[in-house]
Amino acid sequence: MTPKKLWRWLAAVILGSFAVLIFFGVEIYRKVPPIPDKIVTTDGTVVATGQDIKDGQNVWQSIGGQTVGSIWGHGAYIAPDWTADYLHREAVLLLKNLAGKDGKNYDSLPEEEQVKYQVLLKKELRTNTFDEDKKEIIISNERAKVQAELASYYAKLFMGDPSMEKLRDQYAIAKHTIKDPERMKQMNAFFAWSTWVCSTNRPNDDVTYTNNWPHEPLIGNIAPASLHLWSGFSVLLLLAGVALLVFHHTKNNEEELNKVLPTEDPLRKMKPTPSMKATLKYIWIVSLLILVQMLAGVITAHYGVEGTAFYGLPLADFLPQSLSRSWHVQLAIFWIATSWLATGLYIAPAVSGHEPKYQVLGVNILFGALLFVVLGSLAGQWFGVMQKLGLVQNFLFGHQGYEYVELGRVWQILLLVGLFLWLFLMVRALLPALKKKDGDRHLLILFTLSAVAIAMFYGAGLMYGRQTHMAIAEYWRWWVVHLWVEGFFEVFATVVAAFLFTRLGLLRLKSATVSVLFSTIIFLAGGILGTFHHLYFSATPTAVLALGATFSALEIVPLVLIGIEAYHNYQVSKSTKWIKAYKWPIYCFIAMCFWNFLGAGIFGFSINPPIALYYLQGLNTTAVHGHAALFGVYGILGIGLMLFVLRGLYPEHNWNDKLIGWAFWLINIGLLVMVTVSILPIGIMQSIASIQEGYWYARSAEFMHTDTMQTLRWMRVPGDLLLAVGEVLLVAFIIGLKTGWSLKDKR
Repeated sequence: MTPKKLWRWLAAVILGSFAVLIFFGVEIYRKVPPIPDKIVTTDGTVVATGQDIKDGQNVWQSIGGQTVGSIWGHGAYIAPDWTADYLHREAVLLLKNLAGKDGKNYDSLPEEEQVKYQVLLKKELRTNTFDEDKKEIIISNERAKVQAELASYYAKLFMGDPSMEKLRDQYAIAKHTIKDPERMKQMNAFFAWSTWVCSTNRPNDDVTYTNNWPHEPLIGNIAPASLHLWSGFSVLLLLAGVALLVFHHTKNNEEELNKVLPTEDPLRKMKPTPSMKATLKYIWIVSLLILVQMLAGVITAHYGVEGTAFYGLPLADFLPQSLSRSWHVQLAIFWIATSWLATGLYIAPAVSGHEPKYQVLGVNILFGALLFVVLGSLAGQWFGVMQKLGLVQNFLFGHQGYEYVELGRVWQILLLVGLFLWLFLMVRALLPALKKKDGDRHLLILFTLSAVAIAMFYGAGLMYGRQTHMAIAEYWRWWVVHLWVEGFFEVFATVVAAFLFTRLGLLRLKSATVSVLFSTIIFLAGGILGTFHHLYFSATPTAVLALGATFSALEIVPLVLIGIEAYHNYQVSKSTKWIKAYKWPIYCFIAMCFWNFLGAGIFGFSINPPIALYYLQGLNTTAVHGHAALFGVYGILGIGLMLFVLRGLYPEHNWNDKLIGWAFWLINIGLLVMVTVSILPIGIMQSIASIQEGYWYARSAEFMHTDTMQTLRWMRVPGDLLLAVGEVLLVAFIIGLKTGWSLKDKR
């Protein structure tokens, strides 16, 4: 197929997919669970107002939000999912009260009598009592009493009651996480409402707003038929997609490797321009961020066994788990993104041979701006989590509470401005090359479009406000996480890798161009609408579940040929003598293929079908996929791109293979050991508990702090140590390029 036809297909896929994504986004807006003006009892007593619920959402965000347990399954893993925890406690207390009204003790009743009260409980909790005209949710007096009891329980937990010290430690919640009783009252209102969403049937339907999530047999929250149906369909579609892709590859396979290889490195004689040299400081900052992010990860992992201390040091007093985890995730995104931005700034003038006027000044200004955003957002998160900001100030400068977009709104805006500055610097340097109608043009256009998408799609994080409905905020948040991080960054990286290999004369330009365009079409065909697989249980309509299941299966299809891509990269690494200078960047690309197949493919699809995610969402199975995909794919690819840039900045010497070799293997082996020896077994055991007992139990302190689970947590240490040593050696290698200990003889 010609590049021209492939461009048409790509345009059709993008336009069609976004039309559907936006159409069903409108459906999410239309069918969100109502936030009432008031929650009242049957006798008219006001339990909470709608403003209490909205402010309570902001209080929850201010303490770290999705870094302190989770809501609707989205968030951290140490503390419970608060909706599942609240629902189970509410159900148990109501059962006792219902039996108590008849003078009976529910726990001592025979099973057949317990069933009677479970029927009454289901009627109490699942009946939708929202009055559309009055904008009120009406609850019974008995339920209001239970909610008051739960409000007291959560106040003791979050506000420092001594009787809750052990449980706080198990949940890694710092003492006095919430200091103001009024804020605590508001957060309790938010907990009660978000749980009401999970237990209440949609109007004229027999499933809850969250498609019967979480699994809670006591109230009849079991997997509905739609989950089984669309899970089966997704597997069938995956098999069909794999068969078609293999057929296409077999029929149209064209050798990409160049048969006539250059006798020497085509890029060696290229002299870095001032702006290209200026990207070195980005790499130094990436190195520093890697170390800080690693340290934050070590602290966060340790909080799983010693919730409010670090080997006896009361670290949670000034660095609670919610903050260390926020920094760990946010710094990962910062250093990975910075390494890719630096690569773009380096490649643009290298490709065009044109250094625009004041380009180096722009690169330096962008560097200062990124540094300001990184340091400012981390400081703002500390002030927010430590409850030193008002709710409005926290949203603007502190902690937004949403995973992967934790930084305050002002920092989000500044980062978006920085991304557009990066885009401007890239495009102005590429313009001379884009004007040429040569063989590079298709790759350059795709490279430019992916850069435009990277700048634009981060802006989706600005589409929700401080008190936007959670279901709507989740919709836009996953535009950032899935489309920005997992989508267009991957397109950008694919194009960069292909472009580097064609510039080195190792790949045939025409076949590489066709291959990249085809891969992008296949990836985005599933990837754009695959965004919905994150929203199965985020109070979205069933149609979203159907689309997410269908297209997330298609996301896996391109990964079946990942072994061929890895083999091609390996062939490249052995193709000619001078290519040995690029051994470790290419090895990073090979490792990225491995992690793409394992982390994004196997671990990703194992939790993607609706029936699987129904039981597994927010368990450590998600952490397995997250670590293997985010660090294994994007992190190692970022390291590979960084090494390519360093190869160009230090062209005259061979590298110390022992130092970078140890770093490479320790990073990859450490990540594999950490994921498979500790996190995966924990996730499997949680999965069994979730299926057998209920989701609340899989996240409970009772289950997570058994001796077996604690032992599995400690078994993470060997993998963490290997990974940490590998990262330290990587940074030592980068420093050594400047000092000389990472260099050997001249090339």
